[in-house]
Amino acid sequence: MDLTWLSAILVGAGCLALGYFIGIRYPARIFVSATTAKGTAVVLDGKKKNKPKEPLDIEKLADILEDFKMVLVVRNDLKMGKGKIAAQCSHATLGLYKKILHRAPKALNRWEMCGQVKVVVKIESEEDLLVLQERAKSLQLPTHVTIDAGRTQIAPNSRTVMAILGPADLVDDVTGGLKLL
Repeated sequence: MDLTWLSAILVGAGCLALGYFIGIRYPARIFVSATTAKGTAVVLDGKKKNKPKEPLDIEKLADILEDFKMVLVVRNDLKMGKGKIAAQCSHATLGLYKKILHRAPKALNRWEMCGQVKVVVKIESEEDLLVLQERAKSLQLPTHVTIDAGRTQIAPNSRTVMAILGPADLVDDVTGGLKLL
């Protein structure tokens, strides 16, 4: 029995050492598929890749502010069912995450360290949603608006949910007046 544990530990340590040496020899490479206004491309590992976008301003705030959260703003006038709202909120969360993954990794890390706080609120119209998005943009907070394909409950190309991520105080400046869903 003791020999089994010893051999398992030795195999685990060997795999760990092998992984470390492979990581040193062949460091991880990040491939970014972002386009620039001029369409400039860079070459990584002999393959043509698009030049990455500039970091978002929210990235600087992640160094000095601790409390980050995401707010999902759901259009109440569409009368979506609970499952539809859940799906649209998931789309908005993932869309915003993908949008800022390479442009604000510190901000995403700060949000994750805060427990990935998500708050869901409601808004009464598309116009109000767009006004809120402009307010968020004026504060340089990243947003993502989910647009539905229209295959089930609502009309095609309907803006359903907007996700906003950033320092809690700034996000509250945008969404603090809205009621919880």
